[in-house]
Amino acid sequence: MTALEEPRTATTEAVHPLEPLTAEEVTAASALLKEARGLADTARFVFVALHEPTKTALAGYDAEHPLPREAEIVLYERGERLLYEAVVSLTEQSVLSWRPRPGVQAPVMAEEFFATEDIVRADPRWQEAMTRRGITDFSLAMIDPWASSWTGPEDDPSARRIVRPLTWVRSAPGEHGYARPVEGLVVTVDLDLREVVDVTDHGVVDVPSRPANYEQPWIHDAANVPRVETIRDDVKPIVITQPEGPSFTVDGHAVSWQKWHLRIGFTPREGLVLHEVAYDDRGTRRPVLHRASLAEMYVPYGDPAPTHRFKNVFDQGEYGVGWLANPLTLGCDCVGHIRYFDGVVNDQDGNAVTIPNAICMHEEDTGIAWKHTDFRTEAVEVRRRRRLVISSIVTVGNYEYGYFWYLYNDGLIEYEVKLTGVISTGAVPEGTVPEHGTLVAPGLYGPHHQHFFCVRLDMTVDGVANTVVEVDSVPSPPGPANPHGNAWVTTRTPVTSEAVGARDTAPGKARFWKIESTTQTGPTGAPTAYALMPGSTVPPMYSPDALFAPRSGFTEHTLWVTAEDPEQRFAAGDYPLQAPRGTGLPTYLDADRPLEGTDVVVWYTMGAHHVVRPEDWPVMPVSTIGFMLRPSGFFDGNPALDLPPSEAHGSADGDVCH
Repeated sequence: MTALEEPRTATTEAVHPLEPLTAEEVTAASALLKEARGLADTARFVFVALHEPTKTALAGYDAEHPLPREAEIVLYERGERLLYEAVVSLTEQSVLSWRPRPGVQAPVMAEEFFATEDIVRADPRWQEAMTRRGITDFSLAMIDPWASSWTGPEDDPSARRIVRPLTWVRSAPGEHGYARPVEGLVVTVDLDLREVVDVTDHGVVDVPSRPANYEQPWIHDAANVPRVETIRDDVKPIVITQPEGPSFTVDGHAVSWQKWHLRIGFTPREGLVLHEVAYDDRGTRRPVLHRASLAEMYVPYGDPAPTHRFKNVFDQGEYGVGWLANPLTLGCDCVGHIRYFDGVVNDQDGNAVTIPNAICMHEEDTGIAWKHTDFRTEAVEVRRRRRLVISSIVTVGNYEYGYFWYLYNDGLIEYEVKLTGVISTGAVPEGTVPEHGTLVAPGLYGPHHQHFFCVRLDMTVDGVANTVVEVDSVPSPPGPANPHGNAWVTTRTPVTSEAVGARDTAPGKARFWKIESTTQTGPTGAPTAYALMPGSTVPPMYSPDALFAPRSGFTEHTLWVTAEDPEQRFAAGDYPLQAPRGTGLPTYLDADRPLEGTDVVVWYTMGAHHVVRPEDWPVMPVSTIGFMLRPSGFFDGNPALDLPPSEAHGSADGDVCH
């Protein structure tokens, strides 16, 4: 039982209002809107997702009083070149709202994503540029539809809808295409006209010749000598067994695991979402998080070369990471006793598309939870730690991103992003050392770049009345009260309003933030709280005067605190494609709403800094970035004291670990 899929379970009660839309509901919502609005074939469905009820509505929900099922729809009318937003009631079979959003562009749709390659390949100017490089078999070209960024008034989203594809070329079918970038060639495609509107060739650079395959049996270098001569034969099997089955239970998308309770959601834009995360403390279900989701993902490149300087892409807001989710494979992406959840998205006709196994859930042993040895009595107590893993992996062109939520049996919540896949490459003349990147092979380099992830945390620590407090550790001044100079204290700075809602890490002060209840106190009289513990992060390396800098304001600070507003869900705003500036953070702070003892949202931005290494080629080893939410005065002691002892392996009489 090294890899076992847990049987699917259906919802045994009335459909919970936070259950994601089913495939049937997606198709029905689209059909309802088509009929009610008389939509033509030029109306293209971008996203169809659950329109989530408000906290107030959810508070009054029970199975005997079901809430209406509603869908929110983002639609692009190609005939009008106009984006619309709609809310449809599946319960009432009616359109509740319909509004145009002029002056913005919808994310790039799947049909546009795949059509771009054929559009570029058929263009004679592009073909001429490829011929100048000695490339005549155009069928081997790989054309990635990079979002356009903002390069000037010609990118005005009111005027046209564009992407700027970049080209790579395989040396043979199945070869590693990213090993052979076509440097200097920039194409602009009008997605409405379905045609190339500009081809700019900044000069021929020889296409690198060395292959870089990583699949068996094609791992060879330029001289056809195997890069990997043999596959390791000393990797012995690791068998993960749970003979009594997993410790979690599933009812629809509701999950209970040990003392944790939550609901799993999924949207085509955000991908994996957690709802209503709570902990059972001595029979009382105590809320911690109302909703947790990725709010944006931004990748700016630090190379001024023509084919790289516009590469600053919002992978969530300009594409959507939900519809890019991988179908996960049992025993490969997840190992153990697995429970999968499908992801339901839509095509551009409004039909449902099911991504099987888009979310994986399983348990992991993570070492000791706690241990102590009384050296005088030789008494030993030790307990094993375990976590529930909920994950999804997406492919965005060349990169893979794994999003992992971990719930631990000591009350800890952790978020981790795993980065892998293939670097976005560039070419230089052989013998040249690039200034803004790292050579990974002769004539081939990986440009410097960064990855920023912003996670939106709608907090409910023991209820909706919360205050965020910044905690610093600072040395005490020397003097009679500190004669040895060893003393230090912690200082508290409440985030009182949105005017001071933008905060930064301070490693020299060991800074963290507590989200405190203003209605509940712990056994010492202090507010119950969860602490956000920042992980490794970096600031943006691009100049604040960069042409594209106003698009990515959420990267300017690590932590943002706002008043809860269901209309404010995305860190770079609703529609960043071609936008000259962001409409999310920091503009959400402009209202200067009060933040003490109220319903707050915490936005955490973390930056992964990638100076490429040769070891990142031809496919990247996983690197990670993340943060933790740790109980801090939430419990009256160690919540893992009640963990059962484990059986000592090799013990003939079944002794427990000691």
